[in-house]
Amino acid sequence: MKKKFLSALKILFFLSIGIFFIWIFMRKLTPDQKLEIWDSFIHADFIWLALALVIGFLSHLARTLRWQILLEPLGYKPRVSITFSAVMIGYLANLALPRLGEVTRCGVLNKYENIPITKSIGTVIVERSVDIVVFILLFFINLFIFFDKINQYATDKIFVPLNAKFHLSGALSNYLLIAVAIIAVVIVLFFLLKKRMKHTGFYIRMREIAKGFWHGLWAITRIRRPIAFVLYSIGIWVLYFLMVWVCVFSLPETAHLSIGAGLSMLIFGSIGIMVVQGGIGIYPAIIAEVLLLYHIPATTGYALGWLTWTAQTLMIVVAGFASLIILPIIQKRTKYATSPEHSVQNIPTGE
Repeated sequence: MKKKFLSALKILFFLSIGIFFIWIFMRKLTPDQKLEIWDSFIHADFIWLALALVIGFLSHLARTLRWQILLEPLGYKPRVSITFSAVMIGYLANLALPRLGEVTRCGVLNKYENIPITKSIGTVIVERSVDIVVFILLFFINLFIFFDKINQYATDKIFVPLNAKFHLSGALSNYLLIAVAIIAVVIVLFFLLKKRMKHTGFYIRMREIAKGFWHGLWAITRIRRPIAFVLYSIGIWVLYFLMVWVCVFSLPETAHLSIGAGLSMLIFGSIGIMVVQGGIGIYPAIIAEVLLLYHIPATTGYALGWLTWTAQTLMIVVAGFASLIILPIIQKRTKYATSPEHSVQNIPTGE
């Protein structure tokens, strides 16, 4: 009962964060602006959103096939249907609680393919490690290409308001230097107090996470099909990008946006999903802020953010629940086909 209560409390907590971000954004809008968002939403070209769903399906299929490559060195070759279902159920679980999906999908493989969770969880660490590396690379590529836009946005939205609010004027750079100095002192203190901290639960947990990250990266060297693994890894993020970018064509006001705008939406939108469970509430707000860099009104950007988020989430919810329904059926048919009375046939001898 206590575990169920805590789980429900966690779900409510992350849901409340999402609602909070929705309130933060919507409270600044006039009734006409709210009506404009709703009008953009209901009059969107849903053919493009349907295409985004198909692309999303392909991205998860690519993730499935990549996961199978990681399972091969362990001596396992699960069915594609089971592995794909496990991935989608994992994504569905992640909408409820952070990091629950990783354990959940390993549990599905354990139940339907007899793959020990202790072994499959290592492959998930590899996946996450690779995705983090790719995301960081894309982040810095995006930062390098659009540095002028991002710098101008930071000046207009962060430094100038801080200057006006706290009257920092020319002293702003001094405060930034002080902040950097404080961070440096904290880092130095960390290494000085490392011996005392190494027995604390927090330090042990952080050390295990770091070990898991590097062990995950090192495990890539053991895979039998490295080229296929790399291609699937690239393909996953290309499909992620396309899933976001095609959504811009659903609104006439954003149909002219470039590939660069799609890349920015992907990068910063992904950060929103990392920060708040499932990205609810914060994802549309981030997309609206990103598109301000491309001179798209906040109301239109917010509508597009909700359209993009809805397409992504709908794909996960539909495929996740469908997998929960289909998996027992697949398992039942497998047991029926492999049972002795159906697997052994009497072949006529002709006598």
